Amino acid sequence: MDLTEGTEKQKHERSRKMMLWFGIGSLIMAFAGWTSAYIISSKREDWLQELELPSAFFISTLVLLFSSFTYILAKRNVSTDNQKTASIWLWITFMLGGAFVALQFYGFSQMLANGYFFTGPTSNIKMSYVFLIAFVHILHVAAGIISLLVVIVQQLRGKYGPGNMLGIELGATFWHFLDILWIYLILFMYFVK
Repeated sequence: MDLTEGTEKQKHERSRKMMLWFGIGSLIMAFAGWTSAYIISSKREDWLQELELPSAFFISTLVLLFSSFTYILAKRNVSTDNQKTASIWLWITFMLGGAFVALQFYGFSQMLANGYFFTGPTSNIKMSYVFLIAFVHILHVAAGIISLLVVIVQQLRGKYGPGNMLGIELGATFWHFLDILWIYLILFMYFVK
């Protein structure tokens, strides 16, 4: 189908989806750059070979995975016009997003307690990358939480339903992307020594 064909609503939906995918593409490039720099820097003599990632990072991964599942349930309930249950699942997703961020900061405190710092005389380039990559991802999860709040407000106003799913679909796509991105990052930091 030609992108200029269809109703105004269809054109609007396609343009919104395309804008989201352009944003996701740029985030992929940014994190690809940081992980590439991580790999290149791993050849340095002062690279910390043994690093145990904080347990909070692994727990937060499970929390984020579960939040994607709850977002799926919310979207499914909107599509079947079960609005009350959809709202409950959206609120649960919101709380899990907050728990993810809290666990990430707890992970940072675990690293600090083990003597790993972002900068300073006792810091290490590897730890600086771990802090940077995790923190930038947290910032994007914060953006995801803000978009989720917009979705929740719109849901409570009755804006979504079987014939109007665009906002919740865009929010869910971005949320699932953040989930997949974190899984990639945690596996990357765990396996790339």
